[in-house]
Amino acid sequence: LSSAMSKPIQVLQLYPEKELVFKGPFTKVVTTTLQLTNPTDKTVCFKVKTTAPKQYYVRPNSGIILSKKTINISIMLQPLLHDNPAELRHKFMVQSAFMPESGCNLETIWKSVPDGGFMDSKLRAVLLPVSEVRRRRLGILYLLSYTLY
Repeated sequence: LSSAMSKPIQVLQLYPEKELVFKGPFTKVVTTTLQLTNPTDKTVCFKVKTTAPKQYYVRPNSGIILSKKTINISIMLQPLLHDNPAELRHKFMVQSAFMPESGCNLETIWKSVPDGGFMDSKLRAVLLPVSEVRRRRLGILYLLSYTLY
């Protein structure tokens, strides 16, 4: 494959980069935040997609990020009906493209970008049950107390 055929590299900086962590209990809505930063000198359009659109509300799920600006995306996991969240294999994708110099509305931009012209980043959803959240907190406290003394 020639380099001309490869996908463009994502210009947005994502935090977190690879995993969106949702901490239980999952009997109510659980929210996590994805931060998108545009380090470039151009305006960037973005869209957030998920493999489970009925399970998550993403706000905003699309928009523009001006040069050198950061925005926070709220991702809300809807209450789960079953007890084993570890079985879920949900993923998210952040697609982005540079805003044309002429400017136009978002719908037009997404239709005008040629196939393979989007910059993509993929993240996976990690659902931590309450027991795992407690275990991780205790582990961090143990490490902190160990390094402080």
